[in-house]
Amino acid sequence: MQELCFAQSAAAQMEQLVTDLRRMYQERNDALQEVARAHHEALLRLSIAADFKDDDTGVHIVRIAYLAQALALALGERPAWAKLLRQAAPMHDIGKIGIPDSVLKKPGALTPDERLVMKGHPAIGAEILGRSRIPLFQLAAEVSMTHHERWDGSGYPAGLAGEAIPLSGRIVAVVDFFDALTMDRVYRKAFPDAVALEMLRAERGRAFDPRLVDAFLAKADAMIGLRERVNRQRPSFADLMD
Repeated sequence: MQELCFAQSAAAQMEQLVTDLRRMYQERNDALQEVARAHHEALLRLSIAADFKDDDTGVHIVRIAYLAQALALALGERPAWAKLLRQAAPMHDIGKIGIPDSVLKKPGALTPDERLVMKGHPAIGAEILGRSRIPLFQLAAEVSMTHHERWDGSGYPAGLAGEAIPLSGRIVAVVDFFDALTMDRVYRKAFPDAVALEMLRAERGRAFDPRLVDAFLAKADAMIGLRERVNRQRPSFADLMD
């Protein structure tokens, strides 16, 4: 009888220990998620600050988020990865926070030295984003570093070509190009959608992956409709992070 009571007591203690460990593990995970969310929000705010240096509305990076997700899905990528790309893509130009306004907002052509300064923003962004083991920020750093590479190898900063350029960077390059063409910039007015689509088509196989250009053009009406919905609804930080 005494042995039975001892066994029951030991079993109860073990069960309580397992329960306590499970609770501690859950509390730890909740705390890590909260820290990651706060980190994400801080970086999004920094990204919007960088975008305001180049776009008075700050909505460009929001459009890029949803257009990148839509293009990833059009390519048949997994929804979970497309969502992660939506969360990462707004940070693609975060490195512009380190570029002087005299270069970033210059209305005329850049000098060779100024262009060299401008070409430093992908590495600045990757440095800001890349000090984390969290997959979201690793993907964001990858996008920052590679969205100015070109399919033909003539891009920067590393001169990558073809499929050596990560898919994330190739996707953001396409949607960033189209969206940037169709918004007012300090040095020019927005191009009409039809003109921007033809300019995108002209860069097929040169600046951009032909498969991605074809997918974007095939869904052009839906992409333009998505852009207009973002312009009307102005999704919040919470929408971008969730």
